[in-house]
Amino acid sequence: MVYKEQIMLQSHGNTPSYINITEKVKKAIQNSNIKNGICIVISPHTTCSVFFEEFVHDYNEAGDEFLQQDLNNVLAKIIPDQVSADIYTYPGEKHYKAVESWTNAAEYLPNGDRKALWNCDAHLKATLLGSSQTFDVDNYNLGVGTTGYIYFVDFDRTRSRTRKCKIIVIGE
Repeated sequence: MVYKEQIMLQSHGNTPSYINITEKVKKAIQNSNIKNGICIVISPHTTCSVFFEEFVHDYNEAGDEFLQQDLNNVLAKIIPDQVSADIYTYPGEKHYKAVESWTNAAEYLPNGDRKALWNCDAHLKATLLGSSQTFDVDNYNLGVGTTGYIYFVDFDRTRSRTRKCKIIVIGE
């Protein structure tokens, strides 16, 4: 049996948006009525990742858990934020022109501002973390320990967006 569900999430822009989706995944498993199998959680977006981490009870002033802040700090050392057009080769002139030709170009380039496409760092960070995670479904429940939580992160800092996350449960 295969069960699919899609949840909608809101990123805030300016900094990476971390969203705890653990309860939504647990609910999808319950909705699936699948007793034993696997649950795959997928981001279809190229600047977003799904990851599994311990829930942390401490938060920084921005509202990020300490492990998320530490992840941001580590990633910034290897993939600095794109703050100018010359820090990365992406996006190139052909990409700018392609986006400018789209019928919905204003969504991606508010007021024609090319800086809205300065998100190479978000693409690279998402590539490193990956776009999906697979979990055990055990006796109708998410098969993880009590401190294991599932997070969706949008690394794109250029603007807030509505994001999709797909949950697929496969089993018996």
